Amino acid sequence: MSKNPKIGLEGLLRPEDSILVLIDHQPYQFTNLNSHEPTMIINNVIGLAKSAKVFNVPTILTNVMEERGGHIIKGLQDVFPDQKPINRTSINTWEEPNVTDVVKKSGRKQLILAALWTEVCLAMPAIQALGEGYDVFIVTDASGGVTAEAHDMAVRRMVQAGAVPINWMAVLFEWQRDWARTETSADVSEIVLEHGGASAVALAWELQLLATTAPVTSGGH
Repeated sequence: MSKNPKIGLEGLLRPEDSILVLIDHQPYQFTNLNSHEPTMIINNVIGLAKSAKVFNVPTILTNVMEERGGHIIKGLQDVFPDQKPINRTSINTWEEPNVTDVVKKSGRKQLILAALWTEVCLAMPAIQALGEGYDVFIVTDASGGVTAEAHDMAVRRMVQAGAVPINWMAVLFEWQRDWARTETSADVSEIVLEHGGASAVALAWELQLLATTAPVTSGGH
């Protein structure tokens, strides 16, 4: 009986086996993004990109017809200021050799994808890459579709094909895995404080309490 690659310790993400591809987070796609609040997708994809940078996970930025669809969002480009996004004409990123050649040369099999839109620019490369033997993880809260239904149906389709749905902070914490890994733990906390929403509030509160001396009562009480 063959082993299920999605269970057990080997089913979790590892920085040394991961590669991240961020697809089409550019103005044209945002104008018809209706499955999520756009500011949430912006926050989440930037948090995801910063996470990859902390763990030295190779990250590919790509957009489609940049001259018409616009440059990728500034916050994302700022994470990798020296990287020029790969500009494509192909709607399906996995039909662009300038992208797939980088992935293949890396030798990494845990392929993490986020894209606008979910039903088009995420679904097509995810399904094709699965057929080529990659373990595909789709970051659903750093991706979005033209409607909530379009996003949901696309996620269901990719899951049926074998992709693993995950959110951006789950990616971050699977890469960290152990707070004893002090070489990255401070950077992980910083990313959570900046992009973690309510988790950022809770962490800031915890840090406040840890920095506070317990009150001393009089009379031994």
